[in-house]
Amino acid sequence: MSTLYGGIEAGGTKFICAVGAGPDELAAEARFPTTTPAETLAAAIDFFRQQQARLGPLAAIGVGSFGPVDPRPGSPSYGHITSTPKPGWHNADIVRPLKQAFGVPVGFDTDVNAAALAEWRWGAAQGLSNIVYITIGTGIGGGALVDGRPMHGMIHPEMGHILLPHDLAADPFPGNCPYHGDCFEGLANGPALARRWGQPAETLPADHPAWPLEAHYISLGLVILICTLSPERVVLGGGVMAQPQLFPLIQAEVPRVLNGYVQSPWITERAAEYIVPPGLGGRAGVLGALALARAAAEA
Repeated sequence: MSTLYGGIEAGGTKFICAVGAGPDELAAEARFPTTTPAETLAAAIDFFRQQQARLGPLAAIGVGSFGPVDPRPGSPSYGHITSTPKPGWHNADIVRPLKQAFGVPVGFDTDVNAAALAEWRWGAAQGLSNIVYITIGTGIGGGALVDGRPMHGMIHPEMGHILLPHDLAADPFPGNCPYHGDCFEGLANGPALARRWGQPAETLPADHPAWPLEAHYISLGLVILICTLSPERVVLGGGVMAQPQLFPLIQAEVPRVLNGYVQSPWITERAAEYIVPPGLGGRAGVLGALALARAAAEA
């Protein structure tokens, strides 16, 4: 086994912890419900201590977390989950307990930036420098790599809350985002599908009118990001994207919405190679946490 790293995919519903070096070198994995910060972090620390006793020391730990988070080293709230609506997790400190327990570098970022990093290192975006990863499920989030580095700024990208054109005559659904109503997430996440159509998204048949509308909204979001960031590849993950009929619809709709403005063969001829599912499947999040650990150890 290579140098060992610890990774935490910190989700609002569950934490997934792993020890290893990459997708082909995973030595241990565990998952448990996200309860209180103290209880959940204690379970993660206990898992890593058990694995260190069995496998040897960890070189670093990475955390890809639900958010919003503060990923800015030097900030007073660095390593915290900040303004989350999840009860009990507002301003929860994630990084300090891990550093105190293990005394190793801790990489910290959003779960989607972590997934983007994993796809760049091991998955569908290998060999590229600038990519976008979008997850579409209970929420919508996006991560970006620019020159191979996760994108940060004032905080981090919040791609799920960009505002989309919304034809209320064609789609009178008002949206379900508590902050913005009909933003990208409010129109196109899993709960929006369920509320608009009166049943869970996964129960809608493949030929249901829900899917062309969903593909349209996802495409509008992607066009904004393509025009803003000019990524070399777009990776779409999350539970909603498990519907196989969505990819062909989106790959056709994005060029239609762009209407010839972006003159790249990736748009005009090879959209099926440009807008793709995760190469790592559902493991992109936890492997992204390992990638954050590796980057922290190498810093």
